Amino acid sequence: MADVRIPAFAKINLRLEILGKRADRFHELRTVFQTISLHDELRLRKSSKPGISLAIEGNPALSAEPARTNLVYRAVDALRRELRLSGGIEIELKKNIPAGRGLGGGSSDAGAAMLGYLRMVQRKVPASRLMEIAATLGADVPFFLFGGRALGVNKGDEIYPLPDVPKQSVLVVSPTEIQVLTPDAYRWLKAKPVGLTKPATTSKLWKFCALCWSPRDGGLSNDFEGPVFWRHPQLEKIKRVLLQRGASEASLAGSGSAVFGLFPSPAKARRAAVGFPHDQTFCCETISRERYVRLMGYAG
Repeated sequence: MADVRIPAFAKINLRLEILGKRADRFHELRTVFQTISLHDELRLRKSSKPGISLAIEGNPALSAEPARTNLVYRAVDALRRELRLSGGIEIELKKNIPAGRGLGGGSSDAGAAMLGYLRMVQRKVPASRLMEIAATLGADVPFFLFGGRALGVNKGDEIYPLPDVPKQSVLVVSPTEIQVLTPDAYRWLKAKPVGLTKPATTSKLWKFCALCWSPRDGGLSNDFEGPVFWRHPQLEKIKRVLLQRGASEASLAGSGSAVFGLFPSPAKARRAAVGFPHDQTFCCETISRERYVRLMGYAG
């Protein structure tokens, strides 16, 4: 296959709990990921020129950075080395997911690049090994190999599929003037070392997963909201307006700065978007694992 086009879907976190700081200086967390239809677009094709070339459209800041530092480049390079392939490849990345908003755009691009490259060269890598390679690129990258709804533990890189739920309409609000760097968000948490916190019991973990989408019990939660909202009150206002305009629930996306709301219908999500004239808005829907695998063209 000489030419592969593949989407790179964004994610939201339905629940996100920071349990503490690990000995390796990363944070121990527990989260429920969910893919949504907002996506970047990747095109990969074989080239007669050696090496990897990467062209980026839609994000001038990324275009200005050295290609070798981009997660897409690094993902394909890692697989080429794993498979001991040396043929040239040209990659085009069209960015639609706003950067620095907690929507996982860079990690999703990396995951899609891995799957797209395997399709292009018509090779397979065992799922366990593919996960290992993905984890070296970033904690969220392993999730984007499978999509849908999944539990993430440890650094978020240990993934357990969860049953999909009925499709939901989602309105993502991306404030144009607020960007939250993930290291800053973690620093604001002032999390305790993991050794000083009690380990989660099986019942607590089950409740965590069971309540991740329950309107009656308040399914959405995000430990980043307190410290991030305190420093950026505008984000808390966005959440409040989403609820006032008909969202059944609303939450900060990852470490921010995007905020999303769940709506009973696409029409209500579109009407609510009118209330944010100065921000980027994206009306989208959740993507099930089955649909994700079909759209990504990856059978494992």
